Amino acid sequence: MRARDGIAVAALVLLAAAGGWLVAAPFVLRYQPTGARWTAATRLSLWCGVGLLGLGLLSLTGYVTAALREVVVRNAPPGRHERRD
Repeated sequence: MRARDGIAVAALVLLAAAGGWLVAAPFVLRYQPTGARWTAATRLSLWCGVGLLGLGLLSLTGYVTAALREVVVRNAPPGRHERRD
């Protein structure tokens, strides 16, 4: 893994972690009253967090998929993955 790959993975993990925090924060910090209807701040935090978490996880999945494909192509026998037009 090259240094820039590590930086990219770290950034995607931080993005997903930030999304997870935004989802959990209203309940962890108790600014959402227990048993009450969700406030506008809670809904905003939740939906922004879900979006960031989803984006981070989808991006990580795509990154891992591309990395695994590269490993398969590098280790395949010669001629195995040539394009056929």
